[in-house]
Amino acid sequence: LYPRLSTGKWWRRRRTLAYFLIVFFVLVPHLRFGGQPVVLLNIVERKFIFFGHTFLPSDTMLLALLMLSVFVSIVMATAFAGRVWCGWACPQTVYMEFLFRPIDRLFQGTAGKGGKPKQPLTGGKSALRFLGYLLLCMALAHTFLAYFVGTESLAQWIRSSPLEHPTAFLVMGGTTFLMLFDFLFFREQLCLIACPYGRFQSVMLDRQSLIVAYDENRGEPRKKGRHQQGDGAGDCVDCNQCVVVCPTGIDIRNGLQLECVNCTQCIDACDNVMDRVGQPRGLIRYSSQDALAGKPPKLLRWRTVAYPLLLAVIATGFLAVLSTKYAFDARMIRGRGNPFNALPGGIITNNFRLRMVNRTDEDRAYRLQVVEPSGASINDDTSAAIEMAANQETVYD
Repeated sequence: LYPRLSTGKWWRRRRTLAYFLIVFFVLVPHLRFGGQPVVLLNIVERKFIFFGHTFLPSDTMLLALLMLSVFVSIVMATAFAGRVWCGWACPQTVYMEFLFRPIDRLFQGTAGKGGKPKQPLTGGKSALRFLGYLLLCMALAHTFLAYFVGTESLAQWIRSSPLEHPTAFLVMGGTTFLMLFDFLFFREQLCLIACPYGRFQSVMLDRQSLIVAYDENRGEPRKKGRHQQGDGAGDCVDCNQCVVVCPTGIDIRNGLQLECVNCTQCIDACDNVMDRVGQPRGLIRYSSQDALAGKPPKLLRWRTVAYPLLLAVIATGFLAVLSTKYAFDARMIRGRGNPFNALPGGIITNNFRLRMVNRTDEDRAYRLQVVEPSGASINDDTSAAIEMAANQETVYD
């Protein structure tokens, strides 16, 4: 598809947010908090860092609560504002519409306007466009890899031979290839075919949810010419501009569709046409199905009440679990077999396993000591300290 470009107020707002998100994505791996990366998802070493807190694979509850809170947040945003994620913050939309399509329009001679190319790309222009795509995809792939290995390791790998780090090189190369395939060839098909969000929207939206919608009551029946007037004719002049600007190629006048990503391009295009024909703006606008049917808005409904409450409960649980995570964790686990043994002389023995985690970035030494009850002792050699490396987890029998 070659969508035309409509540079109205909604497009300018989306552009501002898109470039902010791109800069944010590039800068985050370089930011530090307490001497550590703000975000590090080190899968190889099984270490995850978020704002100075180190999480290990044993923190399954925290991971589950975090993922659940992200899911509920997306569902809640959809209940309030429809597919605001797709049109405003999804990486596919952000990079496609504000990074790669501008490159296409530059080489196709349609910069600032969009639409079908004026002439087919020559071999030289195609090669230059592919080179630009390749460099951008490589930069994005390296930035993506920095989230998982850290900027220090990434900088060292860039300066060294790929043979010294073949796995990381293959990951970067594979990510670059997938980005090239997506942004060069697959494009809008990712939203139409691969992404499940559109198919889930029927269960996440209700008739009060905010969507990009065409006001059929005002627009129909359509005029068959821009300046033609008729008895009972609606405001829609059937100019088809809402279709030619759509990045997924749909007609918003057909109602709510799973292909619509709420990019608001049709709103800008329609407002521009309404200005030219002397009609008020808003024939296509942010609205809801009930509002278009003349029903009053209802901010308080079960979705808008239940989702924030559920998110508050999950966030509270996350903070409660997080508050129990310190620089060192120790958990006593009852050993296998008999819970206790009675020995001659009235001595009672218990078998325990002690799981210990050093969450700091420094090597530490720990000693075991019975505080209470008085008279109890550990039947083992505890004179030597237990040496634990940084972020190490061990089980002591």
